[in-house]
Amino acid sequence: MEQVALSWLVWTLTEDPFMLGAINGTRSLPFFLSPLAGVAADRIDRKKLMITTQFGVMILSFSMSLLVYSGLIRLWMVFIFAILAGTTWAFNQPVRQAIIPNLVPKKHIMNAVALGSSAMNMTRLIGPIGAGFIIAFVGVEGAFASKGLAYIAVILMTLFVKVPPIGEAANRLGIRQDLWSGFHYIWTNRMIFTLLVMALIPIVLVMPYIWSFMPVFADQVYDMGPEGMGILYGAVGLGALGGSLTVASLGNFRQKGLLLMLSGIVMGAMLILFGMSTYFPLTLIVLVGVGFPQTFYNSLTQTLIQMNITDDVRGRVMSILMLDRGLGPLGSFFAGLMASIVGAPGAVIIGGSLTLILAIFGFIFMPNIRKWDYNIPMVEVSKSS
Repeated sequence: MEQVALSWLVWTLTEDPFMLGAINGTRSLPFFLSPLAGVAADRIDRKKLMITTQFGVMILSFSMSLLVYSGLIRLWMVFIFAILAGTTWAFNQPVRQAIIPNLVPKKHIMNAVALGSSAMNMTRLIGPIGAGFIIAFVGVEGAFASKGLAYIAVILMTLFVKVPPIGEAANRLGIRQDLWSGFHYIWTNRMIFTLLVMALIPIVLVMPYIWSFMPVFADQVYDMGPEGMGILYGAVGLGALGGSLTVASLGNFRQKGLLLMLSGIVMGAMLILFGMSTYFPLTLIVLVGVGFPQTFYNSLTQTLIQMNITDDVRGRVMSILMLDRGLGPLGSFFAGLMASIVGAPGAVIIGGSLTLILAIFGFIFMPNIRKWDYNIPMVEVSKSS
């Protein structure tokens, strides 16, 4: 909901596709703080840290609602909001990821990741559609206020979650040593390092083109208002929900490495079709086809990483995974620049083409990932390749 409201607000203030890329890039910049958030997740009570970040999101949402309602909102205020909101997410996401193995046995991690993704994608389905109609009938301020109210409920539910206390190992080191140990762990683990690099593909080459340009497509390509934009976002969420539920149902399917590689190829192809389509019903089908493999890809990479790291470094490793999102601004600014030169549809086609090329390259030249069997440790697969 926040993404929809933020994008439409910037579009109404500027009608500039570059600014859409810029605001989404700015929102991702604070993810460079993720390693510090990971240290916090391995040192501080994870439940308290999660509630603190949720409270920050709630306050920011209500503040934006008041600024828009009062007519005081200016573009520079929107950019400040984007930085602050991104900061809360930079601390929230590593904690949410690190907490999963504390709640379920190791053999159920993949299902837990997939079901957690399902819950998030349900909000990506309902939230954008709801936000579009709220903006159309109430205004952008209503969408921000709705998010604030939703987070009151989220905080109350989190209070009832029982989370085991973290171990003492992380507390024996200083913060600088903790940071270094997380990076050293990844650098010396070739498989984890490879997976983190692979996670960059949707962050840099897919997400910016989907989330940045929906207002442009709704307004200029399909001649629709914010409700049309919400439906476009919702189509991606529907595909993502279907993808996460499918991943959760594939517990007995062994060749998940092959699924990971194929999902990257489909993701790129569907993004190209999205840029080419001018028929609204077809575009909705294509966007479902973008969201489905994207969630497959994200869930499987997260599962591979979660299963091959120890709990004492989990927060730091998952925060460095979130650090990938800090590179999202590169994709967002590049997407905005391309859109200002060739238009939003042309920029989406360029992003999809790059995704497809990289996915095919990975399929051919990364057999250790492609041949991964869920019942065999990744180290053994790597040695046999």
